[in-house]
Amino acid sequence: MSAPQPSLDFHVSHETDPSETLLAGFSTFGLAGLTAVDYLVDHLDLQETGHIVAEGLPAITPFENGRPRHHTRLFSRADLDLTVLVSELFVPATAGKTFSDAILDWTEAADVEEVAILSGVPVPHGPEQHRTFYIATDDYRESRLGESDVPAMGNGFLDGTNAAFVERGLSSPLGVCVYVTPVHAQVPDVEAALRLLDAVDDVYDLGIDIGPLEAFAERVRQYYGELAERIDTRESDTAEDRMYM
Repeated sequence: MSAPQPSLDFHVSHETDPSETLLAGFSTFGLAGLTAVDYLVDHLDLQETGHIVAEGLPAITPFENGRPRHHTRLFSRADLDLTVLVSELFVPATAGKTFSDAILDWTEAADVEEVAILSGVPVPHGPEQHRTFYIATDDYRESRLGESDVPAMGNGFLDGTNAAFVERGLSSPLGVCVYVTPVHAQVPDVEAALRLLDAVDDVYDLGIDIGPLEAFAERVRQYYGELAERIDTRESDTAEDRMYM
């Protein structure tokens, strides 16, 4: 008889009211989205304003210079209408809906109007596909992408956390967009992170200086490499990624 599976529970703690826009990056393929939002926090001088705790998943507690921190944190700045979510916790596809529901229940209660997710996808691609694409709900597309040069993704399907976010956007006033770009095996995929940052800057006009990203990525390469190894050991918990075409 197999042992009962632990129940999953996520709890969001936030010190201040979040901005109308939530921009998120998670521990997924190539860590491009995570690298991009981590760089945004550093470049825009954002301050930690909250975190998310998880029960029922194999947890990690990152630390730097001997100081531990929460694996999933929220950052903002008083004069910038943007809250950034940085998640170093690997969330398997089977737990994606529970994880995203906890975040989305919080965004709904806090009157967040839109969520944008930065993500890499490990699909075969040629040099001409080295760009960022979007999958977005109609309200997000109409409000944010009308004058943008970011093209739509052709066809396919989403799963896990990204799918749950978009599904909520389809059935609520919340605008949701997933920005995706092809990634390679190296971690972090700096070029992919650059493409995601270019797209975000195009849409939100943040004035991002991406010049120092190479140096920034080198500082975190070893750490993210270890994180990627942890993700690889849990690949059996995720579906094979064939969701974009």
